[in-house]
Amino acid sequence: MALETWLIYLVAAIGLSLSPGPNGLLALTHGALHGRRRTLFTIFGGALGFVSIIALSMFGIGALLKTSLLWLTVLKWLGGAYLVWLGIQVWRSPPVGISLNASAGQRSNASLFRQGLLSAVTNPKALLFFAAFLPQFIDPARSLFQQFVVMALTFALVEILTEWLIASLAHRVRPWLQRVGKRFNQVCGGIFVAIGGALPLRG
Repeated sequence: MALETWLIYLVAAIGLSLSPGPNGLLALTHGALHGRRRTLFTIFGGALGFVSIIALSMFGIGALLKTSLLWLTVLKWLGGAYLVWLGIQVWRSPPVGISLNASAGQRSNASLFRQGLLSAVTNPKALLFFAAFLPQFIDPARSLFQQFVVMALTFALVEILTEWLIASLAHRVRPWLQRVGKRFNQVCGGIFVAIGGALPLRG
């Protein structure tokens, strides 16, 4: 993957990790309930789930590319349209809010890991998102496996660091999200719209 493409991908991955979603909300909740150290199990489970979805998306796309490179162009434009639509939905969504159950009890580390994993892999929007997102960065002239390794590791590291920060600041972030959550959603939605509109035009 070219350095310029990777830097754009990195910025997009950071924007995705910061946007409202089930795993970010789970990290926020578990951070408040169980503390940031134990929430790492939740976060690692989610990261593994996302890597699995990236693998499914990329190698499914790779199979299409073996049929015709035209599919990459089609996927880029369909993906761009989906990202614009998703951005509009995020823009219009209500502020994120959670209620903590004080009697949630003590979960095992394995249970936290499993919950993070399932939260990622059972979210159908995640598969749709990556199917739309990844074609914007795939170079058919380069090794698909090497690109998968770079994209998956980059996204996993960004997701782990972002969610760990969210979990660490859980008690401070919750009131802030309730106060400025609508504007935060609009910023994230605007990022998706910009990505969806601009990336398919890249050569």
